[in-house]
Amino acid sequence: MSDVAIHPEALKTTIAAVLGDKARRIAVALGEVTVVVDAAHYLEVMRTLQSAPGCKFEQLIDLCGVDYSTYKDETWDGPRYCVVSHLISVSLNQRVRVKVFCPDDDFPVLASVMDLWSSANWFEREAFDLFGIVFEGHNDLRRILTDYGFVGHPFRKDFPLSGHVEMRYDPERRRVVYEPVSIEPREITPRIIREDKYGGRK
Repeated sequence: MSDVAIHPEALKTTIAAVLGDKARRIAVALGEVTVVVDAAHYLEVMRTLQSAPGCKFEQLIDLCGVDYSTYKDETWDGPRYCVVSHLISVSLNQRVRVKVFCPDDDFPVLASVMDLWSSANWFEREAFDLFGIVFEGHNDLRRILTDYGFVGHPFRKDFPLSGHVEMRYDPERRRVVYEPVSIEPREITPRIIREDKYGGRK
């Protein structure tokens, strides 16, 4: 860590003082500060982190969705969908991770931070496309990676690996057609060779 970088424990103290009870939890792990906030305070917290004197997080460098439904292959007790953002302050040489859980698993909705950081535009579209998380206030929320006719959200843990439909070009109709998936689910088991001289091996 650079000598001019603000120590994570000092940053944790600053953020705790700035956010007060709007931060559910602030932790330091592996030299990084993580702040967990409620969805109701998310936009206000992000605005504070951007402008407060001891924070000055001018840039949002990443935002992604997370599906906790099978977290660590155990039963997860809590909201299913989470949005994780990474903010950086160039002027103060510090960074922070912000986590916020969507309160409704059936219809995950959060406020958009696109008005604070324009870089959130495509990040939020990606989280919407892949996880189905809706960002209120986003002025162009549409799919960004999947096809226009795509059904579902492929990064959700319950989305089948083979998908729901497949597409192909039909030369008779002269257009792309969508059909039910023809691939049968199968388990891929590595081949185990137990013969001493299999394949001419010595």
